[in-house]
Amino acid sequence: MIDRSKLQQAAEQGLLLSEQVEPLLRFLDSAEPESTDNAEACEFEPAVTAEEPLRFIRSFGDIFITIGIVLLALGLGMMNLQGAQNLIPAAGFALLAEWLVRVRRLALPGIALLMAMLAFIADSFDAFDLSTVEQFGLIALASGLFYLRHRMPFSLLPLVASLLACAFLLADIPLEQLPRWFGLAGLLVFALALFFDTRDPRRCSYLSDNAFWLHLLAAPLMVHGAMITLLLNDDAGWIQAVGRENLMILFFVLFFLVAMLLDRRALLISTQLYVIYAVTQLIEGRWNNTENIIMYLVFALGLFVIFFGAYWYRVRRLVWGWIANFPVARWLPPFELRDMRSVSR
Repeated sequence: MIDRSKLQQAAEQGLLLSEQVEPLLRFLDSAEPESTDNAEACEFEPAVTAEEPLRFIRSFGDIFITIGIVLLALGLGMMNLQGAQNLIPAAGFALLAEWLVRVRRLALPGIALLMAMLAFIADSFDAFDLSTVEQFGLIALASGLFYLRHRMPFSLLPLVASLLACAFLLADIPLEQLPRWFGLAGLLVFALALFFDTRDPRRCSYLSDNAFWLHLLAAPLMVHGAMITLLLNDDAGWIQAVGRENLMILFFVLFFLVAMLLDRRALLISTQLYVIYAVTQLIEGRWNNTENIIMYLVFALGLFVIFFGAYWYRVRRLVWGWIANFPVARWLPPFELRDMRSVSR
């Protein structure tokens, strides 16, 4: 807001008449925007959050520091530390995180620091009489403490993955049943990611970053669980009735639609190879010349990814825009045109 002294100085310099100062002040007061105290708080500018944001890298400086951390970890790894000695560099990386993560708020270097710390903690297990469950438990504990200390979203990935590993080991699940349990674990992680997503549908805070890393973990668990189940149960009646390859394609279509609805392309990373396999098996034996099927499929998949990478929001609005009129839309990323403008720039 322009204060009275500035306007009076402008009047003294002849830029406006002195009798215009009061009317202009009243006009500016009436034109002040309404209070935004009740508006939803947003840590980041909307222009940044229009796209699916990746806030773990801000500049090349982050990459440069991360390279230094990797080189430091490699150098320490060459020192042939034995047993509990590995806890010394692990503690050193934890102290370094106090500066780079807690003070400087550098996310990508923080990821490298956490991974280096966990690697040295794992190397120290030989000095202790620990079961595999206890080892994964310690990794989960270290990741959880790192998250509580620094609120770094990536920490949730090793934390949840380690807890799942502990659960699988304690349950002693037969090998042939593991794929189904992988799928179930993926759904649970997916539900946790949705919890964070629905609390921040505008992608304004680090809650959405929490969801991003959990989606990266949930997707391969769900996809591999479903696909391995289909591949290993070819004799099941319902699979024979519909067709294994047809079920795989149907799964991918539904998975793609869900990823588009949630505006989470991270969910689709683990599906690419299975798509190629499913379509190859579906086509084989139906075409006379199947020599170059995989080459054509990879070529087509590349074009598909490029197209949807460039026009993701246009297609998303076309397919799911109608849902904006329903109450559930308040839990989803917006379908406004600004989403698409950010892609077309």
